[in-house]
Amino acid sequence: MEKKRSHETAKTNSRSCQHNHGKIQTDNEEVTSPPSPINEEDEGYASPDILKVEDRPTTASSGRKSALNSSFSRPPSRRLDNRPSSTRSTFEHIPGTRPASRRKPSSQCGKTHLGVNTISRQSNRSRRSQLGSAGTGVTQRGHGSDSDSDEDRQKVHAFDADFSNVDIHDEKAFDTDLEVEGQDQAGLRTTRLRWMDMNTPTPSTNIDQTTTYDHTGKTSYIDTCKRLGVVPASYFLRHMQDRQLSMRHHGLGPAGMRALAESLTSNSSVIELDLSDNWLGPQGGIAVFEMLKENCFITELNLSDNRLGSECAADLSAILQQNVTLTHVTLAGNDFDDHSAPYLAEAIMNTTKVQYLDLSHNQLGEVSGLILGPAIADNTCIKELDLSWNCFRRKGAVAITQGIKNNVYMKKMNLSWNGFGLDGAVGLQDALKGNSVLQELDISNNRITPEGAVVIGKGLSVNETLTTLKMGKNPMQSAGCYGICAAILRNPNCVLKVLDFSDILVNKDFEEVYGQVREQIPDIRMTHGGMEPPPKPKAKVHPMTKLVNYIEKHELRLVDFFNKFDKDGSMSVTHEEFLEGIETARLALKKHAQETGIKLSEEEIEVLLDELDRDGDGEINYNELVVCHVDFQEKREQINTVLTVMQPRPMTS
Repeated sequence: MEKKRSHETAKTNSRSCQHNHGKIQTDNEEVTSPPSPINEEDEGYASPDILKVEDRPTTASSGRKSALNSSFSRPPSRRLDNRPSSTRSTFEHIPGTRPASRRKPSSQCGKTHLGVNTISRQSNRSRRSQLGSAGTGVTQRGHGSDSDSDEDRQKVHAFDADFSNVDIHDEKAFDTDLEVEGQDQAGLRTTRLRWMDMNTPTPSTNIDQTTTYDHTGKTSYIDTCKRLGVVPASYFLRHMQDRQLSMRHHGLGPAGMRALAESLTSNSSVIELDLSDNWLGPQGGIAVFEMLKENCFITELNLSDNRLGSECAADLSAILQQNVTLTHVTLAGNDFDDHSAPYLAEAIMNTTKVQYLDLSHNQLGEVSGLILGPAIADNTCIKELDLSWNCFRRKGAVAITQGIKNNVYMKKMNLSWNGFGLDGAVGLQDALKGNSVLQELDISNNRITPEGAVVIGKGLSVNETLTTLKMGKNPMQSAGCYGICAAILRNPNCVLKVLDFSDILVNKDFEEVYGQVREQIPDIRMTHGGMEPPPKPKAKVHPMTKLVNYIEKHELRLVDFFNKFDKDGSMSVTHEEFLEGIETARLALKKHAQETGIKLSEEEIEVLLDELDRDGDGEINYNELVVCHVDFQEKREQINTVLTVMQPRPMTS
C-alpha cells in the first residue's frame, strides 16, 4: 500500500511526456534531454563558449549529474525548451533575438508552456557574428559581472587604431595604406568581432603576462603607427625583411614616413630602399635623413619625385657627408633650385662614399651651374653624375664643362635636355681635350647647331677615352653629323663604340663618310633619324613664260622685240635668225653683268620654235608672234583667277 500511495503521489507531482522522449521531469530535479547530434554549419548552432550555465547544487543522483555535465561539454541541441526555469534564468539576451519578455510561448509535445525561452533560428552568418560579439559578455555576466559589456564596446571602438588582425602574408590582399578607406563596412565589422573573440580571455584561460622581443620589427612598426595615428602599410610588413624594398607610389606622406623611418632605424635587412613618388615633403625628407644617421646597412636610396625642396637641402648635404654606406642616391624631381645649389655643391665636393648621384628633373639654372662647376672639379668619388632636365646654359654651362675638364674620377656624365648652345659646345670642346677619364657623355637636346657640332668635333679629334657619345635631338642636321664623323677620321686613337644621332636626318654625303668611319672602327654602332627625303624636282617653266617675262621686264613693245631679230625688215624671220638673236641678247646681258636674260636650253628653244611657227613653214612672222603672246596672256589670267578663288577668305567679325 505504501508503495502504491507513493507512486500515486509521484504521479500527481510530475509531468510525463507521451511522445517517447523517455524522460520524466519533476519539481525537485534538473534533467536535460540528451543532446542531438548537429553540425557546426547548421543555422541554429550556438557556440558552447557562449551558452554556459552556473553549477547549482541539486538533489539528482551522481549519474544524472554526469549526464548534466556531459550535456554542456558537447554542442547543445537546437531547442533548449526542456531546461527548467532555474537553468534558463542564467541565459542572457543575445543581440538579434527576441527578448524574453516578448518571446512567444513555445509548445512542446502538443502542450503550451508559458515562460519557456526559445532561441529563434537565424542565418549562419548573422548568428556567428552576433554570438561573436556577445560571447564574452554572456560568459562574464554568468558570473555576476556588470561592466563587461562596456569593455566590449570600448574594444570595438578602439579597433579603429588596431591592425593586428591584418593578414600581412597574403600578397593578393589589399594594402592597408591605400585601400582601408574603401573597405566594406560589413566586412570590417566582421573582422572586428573576430578580433574580439580571439583577443578576449575566458575565465578558464591562463593569460601569459610575459612579452617576447619581436626581432622582425613588425610590432614596433604597428605600435609607432598607433602612436602617430597613421595606417600601417601592409606591404611594408610583408617585405620589411627583403633585401630590396620598393615603396613606390604608396602615398606615405610625412606622417607615414616618420613611422617607416623609426622602424628602418634598426632594420638590418633592407639594403636597397625605393621611396619614390610618396610626396614626403621637407618633413618626410628630414625623417629619412634622421633614419640614415642610425642605419648603416642601406647602400642605395631613391627619393625621386617627393618634393623635398630647398628646405631640407642642408640636412641632405649633411647626411651625404656623414653616412658611410650610401653609394647610389637618386634625387630626381625634388624642386631643387638655385637656393639648394650651395648645399648640393658641398655634398658633391665632400662626400667620400657616393658613387652615383642623380639630380635630374630639378630647377637648377645658370647660377647653380656656376656653383656646381667647381664642386665637380674637386669631387673625388662620384663616378656617375646625372644633371639632365635642368636649366644649365651660357656661363653656367661653361662652368659645368670646366668642372668636367678638371675632374679625374668622373666616368659617366648626363647633360641632356639643357640649353648648352654654342657657348656650351665651346666648353665641351675644351673638356674633351683636357679630360682623360670620361667614358660616356650624353648631350642630347642641348640646342647644338651644325657649327656647335663642328666645334665639339675638334675636341673629339684628340680624345682617347670616350666610348659613348649621344647627341640626338639637336638641330645640328646632317652637316653636324658629318663634322663629327670627319673628326673621328682625324683621330687614329679614337675608341668610340656608340654614336647616337637619334631624330637627326642625314643625307648621302654622311653615308659616305660614315662608311669610312666603319672601316677605321669596325665595332662602332651608330643610330640616326633616317635619310633625308630626296629634293623635289623644280617645276618646269614654259619657254614662252621666259620670253614674255623678258619683254615685260625690259618694257619692250612686241614689235620692237621682233625687230631685233628681223634684220631685213620683212616682218618674218627664220629659225636660224631667231636663235642668233636670242644668243646675241644673252651675250649682251652677260657683258653688262645682268643675270636676268633669256636663259633657254636647247630643248626649250625647240619647244618655243614649235610654239611660234604655227603653220610649220620654217619661218616665224610677226602675226604668229602676236597670236602666241595673246594666247599666253589669256591662259595666265585664267590661272591667276583659279588661284585667287582657291585662296581662303579672310575672317570677318
